[in-house]
Amino acid sequence: MKIMIDAGHGKDTPGKRSVDGMKEYEFNSAVASKLKELLMLFEGVSVMFSHSDSSDVPLHVRTSRANSANVDLFVSIHANAHGNGRTWTSAEGIETFVYQTKPKEAAELAAKVQEELIRATKRKNRGVKAADFYVLEKTKMTAILCECGFMTNKEEAALLRTDAYRALCARSIANGIASYYSLKKKKQTPTSTLYKVQVGAFSQKQHAINLAKELKKKGYDTLVVNE
Repeated sequence: MKIMIDAGHGKDTPGKRSVDGMKEYEFNSAVASKLKELLMLFEGVSVMFSHSDSSDVPLHVRTSRANSANVDLFVSIHANAHGNGRTWTSAEGIETFVYQTKPKEAAELAAKVQEELIRATKRKNRGVKAADFYVLEKTKMTAILCECGFMTNKEEAALLRTDAYRALCARSIANGIASYYSLKKKKQTPTSTLYKVQVGAFSQKQHAINLAKELKKKGYDTLVVNE
């Protein structure tokens, strides 16, 4: 399964920031990176990004990348805003969007991801909604867009800044995707255990060296350590 993750906007997108100055891309890209890390733990999954840390990738380029790569799923990560963006408002919560005419699969996946986000974060559930956002309309595959909290809500803006909340959002989205598509975790290769034996402890270094020589004659690797 090929998945494209889209961290909305860019580092220098005008106006896309919290009332107290956090750029939305800081949140979006952090969640995207963690989400990729989590999704790569599943069998048969490959993940790519539509965005870039070095530039604000235009929307048509993002969707073109997804369509050209023939990915199975497009997931766009965002933080929400209300009002003029310069003052705190009471709007709060999380919502997940799909395109109005996309297949049933998108709505079902969005519902699962939304469920996981609300369960984990305990934020207000604003539900799954249909919208004509460009990245949802122009992508040819199943696509969802997650709004993970309001930058214009003082409480949620504080959460959006934290590594813990970012990781929580990423894990929730990954859990929703994994659950919906019945993804299986990769089997971890067991690590071999190394056992060590210490022979002798001396106050004089020469005694340790002499013993090490004797052990080497008998075929044992030795190491003299000064503690």
